[in-house]
Amino acid sequence: MRKAIKYSLIAVIAIAALLLCAGYYMLGYALKPEELVSRSRNIESSLEYMRQTYPEVGHWIDSLQAAEALHDLYIENDEGTPLHALYVPAADSTNHTAVIVHGYTDNSIRMMMIGYLYNRQLGYNILLPDLYGHGLSGGTEVQMGWKDRLDVLRWTEEANHLFGGNTEMVVHGISMGAATTMCVSGEVQQGIYQQPFIKCFVEDCGYTSVWDQFSKELKGLFGLPPFPLLYTASWICQLQNGWNFQEASALSQVARCTKPMLFIHGDNDDFVPTWMVHKVYAAKPSPKEIWITEGVDHAHSYKLYPDEYTEKVKAFTDKYVR
Repeated sequence: MRKAIKYSLIAVIAIAALLLCAGYYMLGYALKPEELVSRSRNIESSLEYMRQTYPEVGHWIDSLQAAEALHDLYIENDEGTPLHALYVPAADSTNHTAVIVHGYTDNSIRMMMIGYLYNRQLGYNILLPDLYGHGLSGGTEVQMGWKDRLDVLRWTEEANHLFGGNTEMVVHGISMGAATTMCVSGEVQQGIYQQPFIKCFVEDCGYTSVWDQFSKELKGLFGLPPFPLLYTASWICQLQNGWNFQEASALSQVARCTKPMLFIHGDNDDFVPTWMVHKVYAAKPSPKEIWITEGVDHAHSYKLYPDEYTEKVKAFTDKYVR
Protein backbone atom coordinates (compact mmCIF):
# COMPACT_ATOMS: atom_id res chain seq x y z
CA MET A 1 0.00 0.00 0.00
CA ARG A 2 2.75 2.43 0.96
CA LYS A 3 4.65 1.55 -2.21
CA ALA A 4 1.55 2.23 -4.29
CA ILE A 5 1.11 5.64 -2.65
CA LYS A 6 4.79 6.39 -3.11
CA TYR A 7 4.74 5.47 -6.78
CA SER A 8 1.51 7.45 -7.30
CA LEU A 9 3.10 10.52 -5.75
CA ILE A 10 6.19 10.10 -7.91
CA ALA A 11 3.98 9.77 -10.98
CA VAL A 12 2.01 12.91 -10.07
CA ILE A 13 5.20 14.89 -9.47
CA ALA A 14 6.69 13.64 -12.74
CA ILE A 15 3.56 14.59 -14.68
CA ALA A 16 3.47 18.02 -13.02
CA ALA A 17 7.15 18.59 -13.80
CA LEU A 18 6.61 17.50 -17.40
CA LEU A 19 3.64 19.86 -17.73
CA LEU A 20 5.66 22.75 -16.31
CA CYS A 21 8.52 22.08 -18.70
CA ALA A 22 6.11 21.83 -21.63
CA GLY A 23 4.33 25.00 -20.50
CA TYR A 24 7.60 26.94 -20.30
CA TYR A 25 8.59 25.62 -23.71
CA MET A 26 5.28 26.66 -25.26
CA LEU A 27 5.45 30.11 -23.70
CA GLY A 28 8.99 30.63 -24.96
CA TYR A 29 8.03 29.34 -28.40
CA ALA A 30 5.14 31.83 -28.59
CA LEU A 31 6.50 34.89 -26.79
CA LYS A 32 10.23 34.64 -27.53
CA PRO A 33 10.39 33.48 -31.15
CA GLU A 34 13.72 33.62 -32.95
CA GLU A 35 12.16 36.05 -35.43
CA LEU A 36 12.16 38.79 -32.79
CA VAL A 37 15.90 39.06 -33.42
CA SER A 38 16.31 37.88 -37.01
CA ARG A 39 13.30 39.78 -38.37
CA SER A 40 11.90 42.44 -36.05
CA ARG A 41 15.23 43.75 -34.72
CA ASN A 42 16.87 43.73 -38.16
CA ILE A 43 16.10 47.23 -39.42
CA GLU A 44 18.22 47.06 -42.59
CA SER A 45 16.58 43.79 -43.60
CA SER A 46 13.17 45.35 -42.96
CA LEU A 47 14.00 48.33 -45.18
CA GLU A 48 15.15 46.00 -47.94
CA TYR A 49 11.95 43.96 -47.55
CA MET A 50 9.88 47.10 -48.08
CA ARG A 51 11.89 48.11 -51.15
CA GLN A 52 11.40 44.70 -52.73
CA THR A 53 7.79 44.06 -51.70
CA TYR A 54 6.40 47.58 -52.09
CA PRO A 55 8.80 49.41 -54.47
CA GLU A 56 6.81 52.65 -54.47
CA VAL A 57 6.71 52.67 -50.69
CA GLY A 58 10.42 51.84 -50.55
CA HIS A 59 11.24 54.85 -52.74
CA TRP A 60 9.07 57.01 -50.49
CA ILE A 61 10.88 55.80 -47.36
CA ASP A 62 14.24 56.52 -49.01
CA SER A 63 13.08 60.01 -49.94
CA LEU A 64 11.91 60.66 -46.37
CA GLN A 65 15.29 59.56 -45.02
CA ALA A 66 17.14 61.73 -47.54
CA ALA A 67 15.05 64.75 -46.55
CA GLU A 68 15.44 63.92 -42.82
CA ALA A 69 11.65 63.77 -42.61
CA LEU A 70 11.45 60.30 -41.03
CA HIS A 71 11.83 60.93 -37.31
CA ASP A 72 12.54 58.73 -34.27
CA LEU A 73 10.77 59.22 -30.96
CA TYR A 74 11.47 57.47 -27.66
CA ILE A 75 9.35 57.29 -24.51
CA GLU A 76 9.19 54.98 -21.49
CA ASN A 77 6.16 52.89 -20.63
CA ASP A 78 4.68 52.66 -17.14
CA GLU A 79 7.23 49.98 -16.21
CA GLY A 80 10.20 52.08 -17.34
CA THR A 81 10.89 50.16 -20.55
CA PRO A 82 12.12 52.35 -23.45
CA LEU A 83 9.78 52.34 -26.43
CA HIS A 84 10.49 53.58 -29.96
CA ALA A 85 8.30 54.95 -32.74
CA LEU A 86 8.73 56.50 -36.16
CA TYR A 87 6.72 59.55 -37.12
CA VAL A 88 6.20 61.69 -40.21
CA PRO A 89 4.29 64.99 -40.18
CA ALA A 90 1.91 65.62 -43.04
CA ALA A 91 3.23 67.72 -45.93
CA ASP A 92 0.51 70.30 -45.20
CA SER A 93 -0.44 71.19 -41.64
CA THR A 94 -3.41 69.12 -40.43
CA ASN A 95 -4.92 67.67 -37.30
CA HIS A 96 -5.66 64.38 -39.10
CA THR A 97 -3.43 61.74 -37.51
CA ALA A 98 -2.99 57.97 -37.78
CA VAL A 99 -1.32 55.72 -35.22
CA ILE A 100 -0.37 52.53 -37.07
CA VAL A 101 0.31 49.28 -35.21
CA HIS A 102 2.38 46.39 -36.60
CA GLY A 103 1.97 42.65 -36.15
CA TYR A 104 3.79 39.72 -34.56
CA THR A 105 7.60 39.91 -35.05
CA ASP A 106 7.18 42.88 -37.41
CA ASN A 107 8.23 46.46 -36.69
CA SER A 108 7.35 50.04 -37.59
CA ILE A 109 9.28 49.90 -40.89
CA ARG A 110 7.31 46.86 -42.04
CA MET A 111 4.07 48.85 -41.59
CA MET A 112 5.16 51.76 -43.76
CA MET A 113 2.86 50.70 -46.60
CA ILE A 114 0.00 51.75 -44.32
CA GLY A 115 2.02 54.82 -43.38
CA TYR A 116 2.26 55.59 -47.11
CA LEU A 117 -1.51 55.22 -47.43
CA TYR A 118 -2.23 57.73 -44.67
CA ASN A 119 0.66 60.18 -45.08
CA ARG A 120 1.38 60.23 -48.80
CA GLN A 121 -2.10 59.52 -50.15
CA LEU A 122 -4.50 60.87 -47.51
CA GLY A 123 -2.36 63.69 -46.10
CA TYR A 124 -2.26 62.53 -42.46
CA ASN A 125 0.38 62.88 -39.78
CA ILE A 126 1.53 59.35 -38.91
CA LEU A 127 3.14 57.66 -35.93
CA LEU A 128 4.21 54.01 -36.04
CA PRO A 129 5.27 52.41 -32.73
CA ASP A 130 7.60 49.48 -32.30
CA LEU A 131 5.69 47.31 -29.84
CA TYR A 132 7.31 45.97 -26.68
CA GLY A 133 10.07 43.51 -27.60
CA HIS A 134 10.03 44.56 -31.27
CA GLY A 135 12.12 46.81 -33.51
CA LEU A 136 14.04 49.40 -31.51
CA SER A 137 11.85 49.15 -28.41
CA GLY A 138 12.99 47.48 -25.22
CA GLY A 139 11.69 44.20 -23.85
CA THR A 140 12.37 40.60 -24.73
CA GLU A 141 8.92 39.00 -24.99
CA VAL A 142 5.90 39.50 -27.23
CA GLN A 143 2.90 40.73 -25.26
CA MET A 144 0.31 39.65 -27.88
CA GLY A 145 -1.46 43.01 -27.86
CA TRP A 146 -2.75 42.87 -24.30
CA LYS A 147 -0.13 44.83 -22.38
CA ASP A 148 0.64 46.55 -25.68
CA ARG A 149 -2.76 48.24 -25.55
CA LEU A 150 -1.54 50.42 -22.67
CA ASP A 151 1.65 51.34 -24.55
CA VAL A 152 -0.35 52.23 -27.67
CA LEU A 153 -2.62 54.42 -25.56
CA ARG A 154 0.53 56.24 -24.42
CA TRP A 155 1.58 56.59 -28.05
CA THR A 156 -1.77 58.12 -28.99
CA GLU A 157 -1.24 60.73 -26.27
CA GLU A 158 2.26 61.42 -27.60
CA ALA A 159 0.96 61.71 -31.16
CA ASN A 160 -1.78 64.09 -30.08
CA HIS A 161 0.78 66.31 -28.32
CA LEU A 162 3.33 66.00 -31.13
CA PHE A 163 0.90 67.05 -33.84
CA GLY A 164 -0.60 70.09 -32.12
CA GLY A 165 -2.75 68.90 -29.25
CA ASN A 166 -6.02 69.02 -31.15
CA THR A 167 -5.82 65.97 -33.38
CA GLU A 168 -8.54 63.79 -34.81
CA MET A 169 -7.11 60.30 -34.86
CA VAL A 170 -7.55 56.84 -36.31
CA VAL A 171 -5.77 53.78 -34.87
CA HIS A 172 -5.04 51.18 -37.56
CA GLY A 173 -3.48 47.77 -36.93
CA ILE A 174 -2.73 44.59 -38.86
CA SER A 175 -2.69 41.03 -37.42
CA MET A 176 -1.43 41.22 -33.81
CA GLY A 177 -1.52 44.99 -34.32
CA ALA A 178 -5.22 44.65 -35.18
CA ALA A 179 -5.81 42.64 -32.00
CA THR A 180 -3.94 45.41 -30.16
CA THR A 181 -6.15 48.01 -31.86
CA MET A 182 -9.29 46.19 -30.73
CA CYS A 183 -7.91 45.93 -27.20
CA VAL A 184 -7.23 49.68 -27.26
CA SER A 185 -10.79 50.32 -28.44
CA GLY A 186 -12.23 48.91 -25.25
CA GLU A 187 -10.35 51.40 -23.08
CA VAL A 188 -10.74 54.80 -24.74
CA GLN A 189 -14.23 55.70 -23.57
CA GLN A 190 -13.92 55.03 -19.86
CA GLY A 191 -11.71 55.35 -16.81
CA ILE A 192 -8.22 56.82 -16.85
CA TYR A 193 -7.64 55.83 -20.48
CA GLN A 194 -10.24 58.07 -22.11
CA GLN A 195 -8.90 59.47 -25.39
CA PRO A 196 -11.56 61.72 -26.95
CA PHE A 197 -9.28 62.60 -29.88
CA ILE A 198 -9.45 58.98 -31.14
CA LYS A 199 -12.36 59.04 -33.57
CA CYS A 200 -12.28 55.57 -35.16
CA PHE A 201 -10.39 52.30 -35.61
CA VAL A 202 -9.35 50.04 -38.49
CA GLU A 203 -8.52 46.44 -37.65
CA ASP A 204 -7.12 44.18 -40.35
CA CYS A 205 -7.12 40.41 -39.62
CA GLY A 206 -6.88 40.50 -35.83
CA TYR A 207 -7.62 37.45 -33.66
CA THR A 208 -10.51 37.11 -31.21
CA SER A 209 -8.30 36.32 -28.23
CA VAL A 210 -4.87 34.98 -27.37
CA TRP A 211 -6.57 31.84 -26.03
CA ASP A 212 -8.35 31.19 -29.33
CA GLN A 213 -5.24 31.89 -31.42
CA PHE A 214 -2.93 29.73 -29.31
CA SER A 215 -5.55 26.94 -29.19
CA LYS A 216 -5.67 26.98 -32.97
CA GLU A 217 -1.86 26.93 -33.24
CA LEU A 218 -1.50 24.16 -30.62
CA LYS A 219 -3.90 21.94 -32.53
CA GLY A 220 -2.52 22.82 -35.97
CA LEU A 221 1.19 22.50 -35.17
CA PHE A 222 1.19 19.74 -32.56
CA GLY A 223 -2.23 18.09 -32.77
CA LEU A 224 -2.92 18.85 -29.10
CA PRO A 225 -6.08 20.04 -27.31
CA PRO A 226 -6.01 23.07 -24.97
CA PHE A 227 -6.07 20.94 -21.82
CA PRO A 228 -3.74 20.68 -20.03
CA LEU A 229 -0.86 22.43 -21.81
CA LEU A 230 -2.53 25.73 -22.71
CA TYR A 231 -3.87 26.12 -19.18
CA THR A 232 -0.37 25.55 -17.80
CA ALA A 233 1.27 28.01 -20.20
CA SER A 234 -1.41 30.61 -19.45
CA TRP A 235 -0.78 30.22 -15.71
CA ILE A 236 2.98 30.64 -16.23
CA CYS A 237 2.33 33.73 -18.39
CA GLN A 238 0.30 35.22 -15.54
CA LEU A 239 3.21 34.67 -13.15
CA GLN A 240 5.85 36.00 -15.55
CA ASN A 241 4.05 38.78 -17.40
CA GLY A 242 1.03 39.70 -15.30
CA TRP A 243 -1.61 38.58 -17.82
CA ASN A 244 -3.15 35.33 -18.99
CA PHE A 245 -4.43 34.02 -22.29
CA GLN A 246 -8.12 34.22 -21.34
CA GLU A 247 -8.14 37.87 -20.31
CA ALA A 248 -6.22 38.95 -23.42
CA SER A 249 -9.41 39.14 -25.44
CA ALA A 250 -10.03 41.50 -28.34
CA LEU A 251 -13.54 40.04 -28.46
CA SER A 252 -14.34 41.31 -24.96
CA GLN A 253 -12.75 44.68 -25.66
CA VAL A 254 -14.64 45.48 -28.88
CA ALA A 255 -17.88 44.74 -27.05
CA ARG A 256 -17.08 47.75 -24.83
CA CYS A 257 -16.43 50.13 -27.74
CA THR A 258 -19.07 52.31 -29.40
CA LYS A 259 -16.63 54.28 -31.56
CA PRO A 260 -16.63 53.38 -35.28
CA MET A 261 -14.55 50.46 -36.48
CA LEU A 262 -13.74 49.05 -39.92
CA PHE A 263 -13.03 45.30 -39.97
CA ILE A 264 -10.91 43.88 -42.84
CA HIS A 265 -10.08 40.19 -43.34
CA GLY A 266 -9.06 37.88 -46.16
CA ASP A 267 -11.47 35.05 -46.96
CA ASN A 268 -8.52 32.67 -47.42
CA ASP A 269 -6.80 33.44 -44.10
CA ASP A 270 -5.85 30.18 -42.38
CA PHE A 271 -3.47 31.75 -39.83
CA VAL A 272 -6.03 34.00 -38.15
CA PRO A 273 -9.08 32.13 -39.48
CA THR A 274 -11.74 34.22 -41.20
CA TRP A 275 -14.42 33.06 -38.74
CA MET A 276 -12.73 35.21 -36.12
CA VAL A 277 -13.58 38.48 -37.87
CA HIS A 278 -17.25 37.57 -38.00
CA LYS A 279 -17.18 36.91 -34.26
CA VAL A 280 -15.57 40.23 -33.32
CA TYR A 281 -17.76 42.09 -35.82
CA ALA A 282 -20.89 40.61 -34.23
CA ALA A 283 -19.69 41.58 -30.75
CA LYS A 284 -18.95 45.20 -31.70
CA PRO A 285 -21.78 47.73 -31.20
CA SER A 286 -22.50 50.03 -34.12
CA PRO A 287 -21.20 51.99 -35.96
CA LYS A 288 -19.14 49.38 -37.77
CA GLU A 289 -18.29 48.21 -41.27
CA ILE A 290 -16.74 45.02 -42.66
CA TRP A 291 -14.82 44.22 -45.83
CA ILE A 292 -13.93 40.61 -46.65
CA THR A 293 -11.22 40.52 -49.32
CA GLU A 294 -11.56 37.77 -51.90
CA GLY A 295 -8.79 35.18 -52.26
CA VAL A 296 -6.55 36.84 -49.67
CA ASP A 297 -4.46 34.98 -47.11
CA HIS A 298 -3.20 36.42 -43.84
CA ALA A 299 -2.34 40.14 -43.70
CA HIS A 300 -2.13 40.64 -47.47
CA SER A 301 -5.31 42.61 -48.19
CA TYR A 302 -3.35 45.81 -48.86
CA LYS A 303 -0.70 44.01 -50.90
CA LEU A 304 -3.25 42.37 -53.20
CA TYR A 305 -5.81 45.21 -53.32
CA PRO A 306 -3.83 48.42 -52.65
CA ASP A 307 -6.14 50.80 -54.53
CA GLU A 308 -9.36 49.34 -53.19
CA TYR A 309 -7.87 49.17 -49.69
CA THR A 310 -6.97 52.85 -49.85
CA GLU A 311 -10.44 53.75 -51.12
CA LYS A 312 -12.16 51.72 -48.38
CA VAL A 313 -10.04 53.27 -45.62
CA LYS A 314 -10.52 56.78 -47.03
CA ALA A 315 -14.30 56.39 -47.34
CA PHE A 316 -14.49 55.11 -43.75
CA THR A 317 -12.16 57.61 -42.07
CA ASP A 318 -13.63 60.59 -43.98
CA LYS A 319 -16.87 60.04 -42.03
CA TYR A 320 -15.23 60.43 -38.63
CA VAL A 321 -11.86 62.22 -38.97
CA ARG A 322 -12.78 65.76 -39.99
